[in-house]
Amino acid sequence: MNLKLLSKLLLVVILALMITGSALVLSASSTYSALKFNHNSYYLFFSYLGKLPFALIGFVLFSKIPYTVYRRFSKKAIMVTAIVLFITAVLTVAVKGASRWISIGGLSFQPSEIAKLVLLMHVAYLIESKGEGIKDFANGFKYPVIWIFVISALVFVQPNVSTSIIIATIAFSVLFISGAKLKHIFATIGVAVGFAGVFAMIFNHSRERILTFISSFGALHKEINPQVAQAKIALGSGGFRGIGLGQSRQSDLFLPESYGDFIFSVLGEELGYIGVISVLLIYMVIFIIGILIAKNAKDQYGQLLAFGISFTIVLSAFINAAVVTGLFPTTGITLPFISYGGTSLIFMCCSAGILTNIALSTYKEREVKKVTK
Repeated sequence: MNLKLLSKLLLVVILALMITGSALVLSASSTYSALKFNHNSYYLFFSYLGKLPFALIGFVLFSKIPYTVYRRFSKKAIMVTAIVLFITAVLTVAVKGASRWISIGGLSFQPSEIAKLVLLMHVAYLIESKGEGIKDFANGFKYPVIWIFVISALVFVQPNVSTSIIIATIAFSVLFISGAKLKHIFATIGVAVGFAGVFAMIFNHSRERILTFISSFGALHKEINPQVAQAKIALGSGGFRGIGLGQSRQSDLFLPESYGDFIFSVLGEELGYIGVISVLLIYMVIFIIGILIAKNAKDQYGQLLAFGISFTIVLSAFINAAVVTGLFPTTGITLPFISYGGTSLIFMCCSAGILTNIALSTYKEREVKKVTK
């Protein structure tokens, strides 16, 4: 397996998604930008472009840092992340009913995006350090589970139910492939789902979305909400080949957040069924590359980290698509590398950089072994 070639292919497909994202953000945000920012149709587009260099720098930087370094700092990083999440939930100003953003020096970011990556690093470290003990609940399994619950709960109470569920899903998936016992996993998930279901109904923000989603099954032709209805119109009007790049009509204020969480619908409208399937296949390519890198990684930590990162990307993409098509309740999950949103874009690129480093580290080690033989 040529891991160096895989790492190059990974960069190519990510760049392809970012270029696609740039074109879609320009199309989807132009009308809103013109009305919101003094007739400047390119305001959000230029804002998106301004984040791309930071995303690419993050990719390059994390592709150079040896991934084994994260073992040493994962515990401190997870503690700092937990504190930041607590501050975000308790002290920051709520926007649209949720406290998800924190500002430092004029820069705003979503700590929950960072939490996905940091938790993954620490869970992988704990699993590797416990070895076969991960199959024992008291001596191994409970330690990563404690951190999964802490981080997920702190994101949950923002409230950010969807991201909390994704964080837990990714972490438990890593536990599953590590060889943890299914009875421990399912029992723990069962308890978590019970508590999450109860508390989700406490927050108006999440309760309304859940009840609206459930009620949509009880009436013929009833949509989950107007946003999903407009998203479906966009997808349907695209047909097989789309109406053309930059020709979106639904983004002319018919579809809220068309440049963000619902950009998948603009993709379908402008590029049609062909465009939608092509983009989803690219995400599957990223996942397959990640699996191949994980399979060939030189240690368990690299294997778990590579799987977790690639699974995060593909899971986020398909959940975003499911929300837009009305299969899932409305969340706040972006389309990786495409949606407008700095924190998600930058940290997805950083994650991809780590994936690249795992591949290149394994490749270099193999080359050294060939020379020394």
